[in-house]
Amino acid sequence: MPSNQPIVLLREVGGDRYLPIWIGPGEATAIAFAQQGMAPARPLTHDLFKDVLEAVGQELTEVRITDLREGVFYAELVFASGVEVSARPSDAIALALRTGTPIFGSDTVLDDAGIAIPDEQEDEVEKFREFLDQISPEDFGSSNQ
Repeated sequence: MPSNQPIVLLREVGGDRYLPIWIGPGEATAIAFAQQGMAPARPLTHDLFKDVLEAVGQELTEVRITDLREGVFYAELVFASGVEVSARPSDAIALALRTGTPIFGSDTVLDDAGIAIPDEQEDEVEKFREFLDQISPEDFGSSNQ
């Protein structure tokens, strides 16, 4: 990206929309490590959080991307006990990848910020990449303003 800021693309299951979320470099590294199955010599923060959850017997059952306000995404961690904890989407995604927890995006967020790429054809994907090169996180403000 021109701004050198990493982006996560969450793909809609059973649909053709993607949800682009800009994240920090530390979280990008944590997500990439989890995707590649890499284990650092010492636990990263998200690894530590996973280990703590296991030690206290708490199960993370889902991650929800719940809201988009003024260009900022919001997420919740949902535990088997029913407890819900607010989190940054990047941290929630990094933890979900480590625990095998499903990630859900609210319909409202997908409607506001989701970008459709029909049939994932190569020319469509290339258009999407060009689109991403021309936008910034501020372009994804809430439609409720």
